[in-house]
Amino acid sequence: MLMLNCDLGESYGSWKMGRDDQVMAHVDQANIACGFHGGDPLVMQNTLALAKQHGVMVGAHPAYPDLVGFGRRSMNCSADEISAFVHYQVAAIDGMARIQGLDLAYVKPHGALYNDMMARAEVRSPIMRAVASYYRPIRLMLQATPQADQHRSEAAALGIELWFEAFADRCYDDDGKLLSRAKEGAVHSRDKMLAQVEQICREGTVTSVSGHTLDLQPDTLCVHGDNDAGVAAIKEIRQIIHASAIR
Repeated sequence: MLMLNCDLGESYGSWKMGRDDQVMAHVDQANIACGFHGGDPLVMQNTLALAKQHGVMVGAHPAYPDLVGFGRRSMNCSADEISAFVHYQVAAIDGMARIQGLDLAYVKPHGALYNDMMARAEVRSPIMRAVASYYRPIRLMLQATPQADQHRSEAAALGIELWFEAFADRCYDDDGKLLSRAKEGAVHSRDKMLAQVEQICREGTVTSVSGHTLDLQPDTLCVHGDNDAGVAAIKEIRQIIHASAIR
């Protein structure tokens, strides 16, 4: 059955982000910020505790070192720097998870690091190497695209397993990438979002901005719950997934 994942634990100090306490009960996977774009140590600790309370799988959500920009700005980092700061962030959340008796299951990069990973092999490769050289097996989550077979081959060469994700509320361009937020229609309305979730659950596909059918076959679906409407939508998405599983 399709899993639901959500970016959580992104508050920092007195700055609050998201509705973690309302969202956690409805998702399967929590992508927890590791301090570089959000998530101070107390927030990380509390988010892990909330995940444990609800039996939610936990993953690391590392980013470029960009607190001011919330990790949404690309940075010109070397491969060694990327590998090192991914290890640093994953090890931090992994250690805090172990203190609470939790096992970190995967890594999902955040923001600009995620986008750069999908677009550029010179960013994706050091991230994959960082995951592969971690002290124990751990999965990498990345976007389901028509290039999934290539990404599987890259991962297999390093001995790592992947989870592919689709996005509930984002429109897809014809090449399988997410339509730029600068373009009209990049973020779906509630009705379009629920229709896209239905299509993903039923067929494993999405319909692109020009009407093309893209075969994604994702393992997990990314949802966002930083407002009341988002939280309500997650509940509806969960119902669609459950209904499709018993058909």
